Amino acid sequence: MSNAPKTSGMTRLRNYFLTGFIVCAPLAITAYIAWSFIGWVDSWVKPYIPARYSPDTYLPFPVPGFGLIVALILITLIGFLTANIVGRAIVNFGERLLGRMPLVRGIYGSLKQIFETVLSNKGDMFRQVGLVEYPRKGVWSLVFVASEKETEINQKLDQEGDPLIAVFMPCTPNPTTGFLMYVPKSDIVLLDMTIEDGAKLIVSAGLVAPEVKQMVVVNGEPIDGALANPSVAALAQPARRSRTASSRPNK
Repeated sequence: MSNAPKTSGMTRLRNYFLTGFIVCAPLAITAYIAWSFIGWVDSWVKPYIPARYSPDTYLPFPVPGFGLIVALILITLIGFLTANIVGRAIVNFGERLLGRMPLVRGIYGSLKQIFETVLSNKGDMFRQVGLVEYPRKGVWSLVFVASEKETEINQKLDQEGDPLIAVFMPCTPNPTTGFLMYVPKSDIVLLDMTIEDGAKLIVSAGLVAPEVKQMVVVNGEPIDGALANPSVAALAQPARRSRTASSRPNK
């Protein structure tokens, strides 16, 4: 006779509900965010579309996403025109006009630099994930390490052989806000996880951690694989090399 405890009907229903919730919740949230974004773009673009070109004029219901399609076409067209000499001259003229406005030029210059850094392919984004001791010794915080650049801060505060590196410490669960810190390079513990994995770790408050590849160290040499006792051959081979080297006669 089996001694395994029987699962009650309510427990099974609860497990089914949790399983369905885990499957449906990400889909529902993703659909809600996408739908809200489409509606937000439509609310900005559709009022400027002439009525004769809008499908809402000829249909009894509004067409969601039409404003988004028009916006994508216009942005692509502006990029195409900017790539030639005439379009570049027009953009430069507009930037010179904005540069003469005291408040607007600061906002425009900052936003332009941010978007150029984020969307460019020059590799100026965060390059690695690391750990720093913050807010006190023994407590570690996840940071995104920026590329090493020589700045005025480095010229005034760098120590010999240990330069300061700009790191961004994001806040949980919103990684777009956080603190910019300049930390000595020796105080940063670099990690192997990608920037995307680090962002997931921040957003999930540590619940979604990337898979780690276990490594076995034998006589100071790392060996990839599962964490387990090393084989006899792995232990014996470096020892034989060591004995051979030590027993070799001096010339």
